[in-house]
Amino acid sequence: MAVAINPYLEVSDEVLGAQREGKPVVALESTIISHGMPYPQNVETALRVEEIIRQSGAVPATIAIIKGKLKAGLTKEEIEYLGKKGTDVIKASRRDIPVLLAKGEDGATTVTTTMMIADMANIKVFATGGIGGVHRGAQTTMDISADLEELAQTGVIVVCAGAKSILDLSLTLEYLETHGVTVIGYGTKELPAFYTRKSGFAVDYRLDTPKEIAQAFDVKLKLGLRGGMLVTNPIPEEYSMDPAVINSAIDRAISEAEKSGIKGKETTPFLLAKVKELTGGDSLESNIKLVYNNAELAAKIAYELCKLQQSCNGN
Repeated sequence: MAVAINPYLEVSDEVLGAQREGKPVVALESTIISHGMPYPQNVETALRVEEIIRQSGAVPATIAIIKGKLKAGLTKEEIEYLGKKGTDVIKASRRDIPVLLAKGEDGATTVTTTMMIADMANIKVFATGGIGGVHRGAQTTMDISADLEELAQTGVIVVCAGAKSILDLSLTLEYLETHGVTVIGYGTKELPAFYTRKSGFAVDYRLDTPKEIAQAFDVKLKLGLRGGMLVTNPIPEEYSMDPAVINSAIDRAISEAEKSGIKGKETTPFLLAKVKELTGGDSLESNIKLVYNNAELAAKIAYELCKLQQSCNGN
């Protein structure tokens, strides 16, 4: 069951119950279900991420657009529905929401739209794999992910494994700095590069505990400062890929994309699929493990933030 907060937003009974009882909640995106991997692996992974969040003391709120409704908290049946429909579900960014809702259609939420809907549902912590950013060659293509603009204006903590290494990481950090987004390294001063733990680029601050991260965000909220906070969490050492292997695969994938004329929102799915092919599937396995890792950290941050707001019950 879900409760309609307004004509367009429905929040699950589980999420609303958690909020009423003062329990921490963690938002999850749905693009990874519909566009991230094939069925049934996509559904199994999504349910496993929810399980990890519950085991870490929080309540998961997978977010999507289903039949023209913004959903915060999906049932297993709804996750299965998105998983089976797969890439037939529209990958929905901010610009797509009005039309999808007006037409009663489905949408898989990106980082941007997950942040938006989480904020509407008063969920302040969101776990994902990696954010979008400034694409290589953006000086001429102007291909910059809407994720960065959303981080600049929507008050949600985003826990990720850094920006996807198919991007221009230096320009991505510059863009975030220009828009006043604090970039935190969890236990590291170096920006993780999604598949690998190091990038050669420094983050703004290193914080070593979920409590420190929650405290910084709590201050931001109390000051009324606009925008979110980006927490970059390195992929576990045992799942980190060889930088030479992954960078070679990325360079080849980008070259093929350019030759094929792949542009716009089709770029990232194409590149990730090509990198998966070139690495024999190793990149997908790394992707799954880093999402699990981010979900666990996000749950711990949500609990600490909940405590600071003096409304947290539980462990």
